[in-house]
Amino acid sequence: MTNTHFPKALLAFALVLAGFVARADWPERTITLVVPLAAGGSTDITARLVAEKFAGELGQTVVVDNRPGAGGNIGGAYVAKAPPDGYTLLMSTSTIATNVTLYKNMGFDLQKDLIPVSQVALIPNVLVVNNNVPVKNLREFVEYARQKKGVVNFGSAGNGTSQHLSGALFNSMAHGEMVHVPYKGGAPANVDLLSGQIQAVFSPLVEVLPYIDSGKLRALGVTTKARSPRLPDVPAIAEELPGFDVVLWNGVFAPAGTPPAVVRRLGATISNILQDPSVRKIFADQGSTPVGNTPAEFKKNLTVEIDKWGKLVKLSGARVD
Repeated sequence: MTNTHFPKALLAFALVLAGFVARADWPERTITLVVPLAAGGSTDITARLVAEKFAGELGQTVVVDNRPGAGGNIGGAYVAKAPPDGYTLLMSTSTIATNVTLYKNMGFDLQKDLIPVSQVALIPNVLVVNNNVPVKNLREFVEYARQKKGVVNFGSAGNGTSQHLSGALFNSMAHGEMVHVPYKGGAPANVDLLSGQIQAVFSPLVEVLPYIDSGKLRALGVTTKARSPRLPDVPAIAEELPGFDVVLWNGVFAPAGTPPAVVRRLGATISNILQDPSVRKIFADQGSTPVGNTPAEFKKNLTVEIDKWGKLVKLSGARVD
């Protein structure tokens, strides 16, 4: 080995050794789980549950950090640019796949700058209206949306979110002209729905169950192909609009370059958490389905999701330059 090559070889060995140490010792300190949406929404609720269980599994505190804005891109970019050491993670939703088509510039490259760790849950959206809307069921609402063009305002957690695209797909299939009102998260949209500022939201089920159960909001239909076991008397929108199908998911990502052993441990930890009967009961009570797939499975699913949601974005006519 020449003198010229020796420093490079030594540096490579040092980097491998450093990576081994990081993998062997991780985690040694607090982990931050970034939620790119406002507190109180379905993703935030899931993140806080996962953070609590993570702490028990990994022996370190896990802090949830809400960084809403730009349809989730602010939080996503923050994690994408964080040190790839396993201490800054992202709990995102299917919106992150939507944004690939929706935004000309997300501030990061999803498929290059983040590593999919594991999907956590599948969450149905549910069409809910406040009690001022003069309809009693899904069929009546379809007719109402058709006849009252430009009168029905539906809220969402932001442009390109599953709530927004649920409404866009509904408009397309029902020939309605509901007006989209984007918010910086599901919680503020629901507040305005309850106060009568807007008329409808295609909300993640977990966010509005208390209002449905208390009678403050009326559930008209779920966005999944089949009815939700949590709301067996509420029809699937597909029963009135055949082919309608929108499913929200959330999952954990790490910055690109995170040591593979750390990514594998994170994925295995999420899988273990989702096997816990108490956690599964919580998800069932919320109407959600736990996933817990491997990083490789999540990566494959993400590619499919980018294509699927991209088609819905184009259908909605939304685009952010």
